[in-house]
Amino acid sequence: MTSGSDTGSRPPARPVPERPDLPRGADRDRPLLIAHRGASGERPEHTLAAYELAARLGADYLEPDLVSTADGHLVVRHENEIGGTTDIADHPEFTDRHATKVIDGQSVAGWFTEDLTLAELRTLRCRERLPDLRPGTTAYDGQFTVPTLVEVLDLRARLSAELGRGIGVYPETKHPTYFRELGLALEQPLVAALESAGLNSSDAPVHLQSFELGSLVALRDLGARAPLVFLVECVGAPYDLVAAGDSRSFGDLLTPSGLAELARWVDAIGPHKDLVIGREADGSLGRPTSLVADAHAAGLRVHPWTFRRENTFLPTDLRSPGGDPTAAGDLVTEIRAHLAAGVDGFFTDHTDLGVQALTRTQGLGSENGPARQV
Repeated sequence: MTSGSDTGSRPPARPVPERPDLPRGADRDRPLLIAHRGASGERPEHTLAAYELAARLGADYLEPDLVSTADGHLVVRHENEIGGTTDIADHPEFTDRHATKVIDGQSVAGWFTEDLTLAELRTLRCRERLPDLRPGTTAYDGQFTVPTLVEVLDLRARLSAELGRGIGVYPETKHPTYFRELGLALEQPLVAALESAGLNSSDAPVHLQSFELGSLVALRDLGARAPLVFLVECVGAPYDLVAAGDSRSFGDLLTPSGLAELARWVDAIGPHKDLVIGREADGSLGRPTSLVADAHAAGLRVHPWTFRRENTFLPTDLRSPGGDPTAAGDLVTEIRAHLAAGVDGFFTDHTDLGVQALTRTQGLGSENGPARQV
């Protein structure tokens, strides 16, 4: 498959490797619970506090999104633009760093990690990214620094020992084509960090993910041994394919033939949850698509994203009454519907509700009502 990071040559077909889905000590008979940016429904996302809370609440994996600083350190942010997740706008010494850039074909204005050294980034403090939807989490604004990948790996090791169960990490390379063009490729330092932490082995509690197939190919070429997960949007196309002049969309890659081709390169897909179960015309939860069955037929596992409890993110029939977009709806039932559809794991901002959903997959009801039939 053509990608933005290779020379166009195809590797030989390979079987999907047999690797454990769950860290040591977890229940391997159930799907993965992946803490999306940590317990990001309870603490500002991508902070050590959010990751630690997620682990203590029962997450199997912690998900750090990776971007680079100017001096090549991998740090954890959902985006390299940090105006909305830090207090950088309050730092007059960085006023001249404000810029407008084209990232994955889109114009973005703000402050960017690649324009700051790690030492400069450390002077900033994190903020809640969705203050209007999660006003309670803003109480933690200003308390935490932007963590490095190394710090997340160290936290994982400490909590695994303290809690007596393996905690996994599920890093994502963000905008890898963009960073590669800047001379700040994400893949090599990621593999090096895993090696240094003793996590670059076939049985380590690690998954590696990206929306760009070329980044996953580069990770494998650099010797990464963890399962590779290709992330999929509902619309659009992988940017590395766009940059390479490849006309295929995400939809093209989710056809049975597209999935069979993906299985030559990766071990799992991470689709938007609506690709697993769509919405009816009125916005209510629909019925499962064929995606899980098609992916499994190709030898690929399925880890959809992102499950959030606020009404604004939920199907209309699972929202709490009153119309408040910030109110908590019935997330447990939504997750359980996807589990019933056969997914192999899921990303959620709310680890505690994910744990509840996993304990109610045998036809048992919840305090929010009986199990949905799908």
